[in-house]
Amino acid sequence: MSVFGKEIVEDAICIFGPNTSKFDALDGMIEAICKTNAVRDKEALRRALFEREAIRSTGFRGVAIPHVRIDEVAEPTVGVGISKGGVDFEALDNEPVNIIILFAMPSGSDKVYLGVLAQVMMALRSEAFCKKLIACDSAGKVLKVLDKNT
Repeated sequence: MSVFGKEIVEDAICIFGPNTSKFDALDGMIEAICKTNAVRDKEALRRALFEREAIRSTGFRGVAIPHVRIDEVAEPTVGVGISKGGVDFEALDNEPVNIIILFAMPSGSDKVYLGVLAQVMMALRSEAFCKKLIACDSAGKVLKVLDKNT
């Protein structure tokens, strides 16, 4: 179990290079999440996430938490994206985002969503933890950081 209170599989972790756009990062994470077989309809997930982000960015203080709860997601799933150089996520503070935690949740999973969100937020409060994540250059290293802190 990861520090986020939800198992994160290696396939659901993305490392982004320089000059990755917000929507390229989201597309990469959608592809990654879909590898876990937790999503019934990739395009529905994409539409829902892009519509959510068009309303208002979920980025703030170097972290973005794009999230949806839709019927096309079969089981609660969390993906992690890391960008050392930062992604212009149109964040509320206009700062680049280095950590992206994507929540793809089934409709009606409010209790699970809020529980995982609380654990994610608690972990991300630690500047040292965030620095360790941002330093990762592979999905395997991200998993080790997430597991080390349990």
